[in-house]
Amino acid sequence: MPHPDLLFPPDPSVRAIARELFALTRDLPLISPHGHVDPAILADDTPFGDPARLFVVPDHYVTRMLLSQGIAPSELGVPSVDGTTSQTDGRKIWRLLADNWHLFRGTPSRLWLEQTFTDVFGVETPLSGDTADDVYDQLSARLAEPEYRPRALFTRFGIETLATTESPLDDLAAHARLAADGWGGPGGRVITTFRPDDVVDMDWDGWAGRVARLGEITGEDTASFTGYLAALRSRREAFIAAGATSSDHGHPTAATADLGPEGAAAVFERGLRGTATAADAESFRAHMILEFARMSIEDGLVMQLHPGSVRNHNRWLHATHGRDVGGDIPQATDYVKGLEPLLSRHGNDPRLRVVVYTLDETTFSRELAPLAGGYAALYLGAPWWFLDSPDGLRRFREAVTDTAGFANTTGFVDDTRAFCSIPVRHNIARRVDAAYCARLVAEHRLDADEAAETVVDLAYHLPRRIFRLDQER
Repeated sequence: MPHPDLLFPPDPSVRAIARELFALTRDLPLISPHGHVDPAILADDTPFGDPARLFVVPDHYVTRMLLSQGIAPSELGVPSVDGTTSQTDGRKIWRLLADNWHLFRGTPSRLWLEQTFTDVFGVETPLSGDTADDVYDQLSARLAEPEYRPRALFTRFGIETLATTESPLDDLAAHARLAADGWGGPGGRVITTFRPDDVVDMDWDGWAGRVARLGEITGEDTASFTGYLAALRSRREAFIAAGATSSDHGHPTAATADLGPEGAAAVFERGLRGTATAADAESFRAHMILEFARMSIEDGLVMQLHPGSVRNHNRWLHATHGRDVGGDIPQATDYVKGLEPLLSRHGNDPRLRVVVYTLDETTFSRELAPLAGGYAALYLGAPWWFLDSPDGLRRFREAVTDTAGFANTTGFVDDTRAFCSIPVRHNIARRVDAAYCARLVAEHRLDADEAAETVVDLAYHLPRRIFRLDQER
């Protein structure tokens, strides 16, 4: 089990306050309004695979660290794009992780994994090269038990809402099966999130074909820009019917722009003809953010913006193993100029709700906190991806609270594909927020009763309210 004072301040008097605050949030239901868990896991409710396929193969936090030390993804079971054989022996993959466990010292990956082993699976044997087989066998035994199937874990984790993320081209069949079962766990629900990047980003190979497929699904003429917008509205309606309360947009930059109907249509048509330039693709992405904002004002979906990642920076990794396997790198992002067209048109409209995330933490206090503190429509999402470590979460609170306060932030968003790590990640975030608020109490900057309200808000009430999970749809 974790140390009871994990991540709490070393000063005894402040630590005592942190303990009291954390106790208020420790057992609250989990709100997971943005993530990438495959809903089929819960719809099918089949046992998870072996430990390697659960904890290593799909986890690019793990595989990228090992790649940095010369261990090829194929040795870790990551599929190759050309169909060549990767390692299939789960025990060998696990031993490779265990032999290199020292590489993860001090990283959030190690903290998440170790806490998942102990808190979720009750395996307290420390992982090492010598204990690899023992830990593997203990985890395998747990995974074979009914209590460790996905739906049982969902209930045990105390998840109230789990949002997954799907493309407009997804048929939402897994969500339909969950609805047909009437299942969301006792007191819980699983909803979808509308993520249209693959039909918006012209730089993504196969974009025109996917736009055509969007037309086939909706019965709209997506050879025209007007029909394309109608098709997107149609899919948003389907997603809302499946429980969606938000959309998500992952663009390289935070640029927004209004090209006007004729300008946008001209770029769209160049994209379909295959003559669009990189500048065209960027301007189209920027314009579509405003189009989606207008749609959100109409249908109520909360907009989430995830800019700042240079996708597939590791070209070799992308060529050999494809997208989303650890080859992306953060870049500096301009929010003040980038978001100005969006905010000048809709930033003061209370019907619009925009949650902005960043991979550039230099913008926390310089750009994002002042923006969120100055526009009714804008909220700050939790640190994500490269920044969702305990220290990243702490730096976020220290940087943004002066200007944005607490109410202009969303509370914690786990943003994970690793279903079994969800309670651990929330536990860590709640500890960090308890420690931060405890310091404010100790410095006489916040009354104890206000700190108590604040940590509960951050853990539970804010994400429910900001992501509109507390509204009937």
